[in-house]
Amino acid sequence: MTVRPKMNANDVLDTLHPLLMKHGKPEFIRSDNGPEFIAGALQDWLKKVHIQPMQIYPGSPWENGYNERFNGTLRREVLNAEWFHSTRQAQVAINVWLRQYNRIRPHHALNMRPPVLETLLEKTKITGTEIGG
Repeated sequence: MTVRPKMNANDVLDTLHPLLMKHGKPEFIRSDNGPEFIAGALQDWLKKVHIQPMQIYPGSPWENGYNERFNGTLRREVLNAEWFHSTRQAQVAINVWLRQYNRIRPHHALNMRPPVLETLLEKTKITGTEIGG
């Protein structure tokens, strides 16, 4: 996760590019209507790499419910619980929390399994391989 006091469209591009290189290109990217997401440079780049941008209807955060829930949990458990003296300190605290959130913390929607385990289990169903073997 990239931590900055404020992000513009170029910052979003700088953050997205390594993620796409690591995880592959999605068909769609859904976002709110913040200026960093509707900027021409970002929209042009998404079209160039054949990713369809999808903005939620203005003032309708429920259209992006998973993201809004994640943002609320991050804010409650990290951002409101700490007083950061630097962006670097915030980056470290968020990365520690994010690792725990994805690898250890049980999620109700995943039958009380963490997302990383659920992803591994789903991949084994698709490929027919065994975890750890």
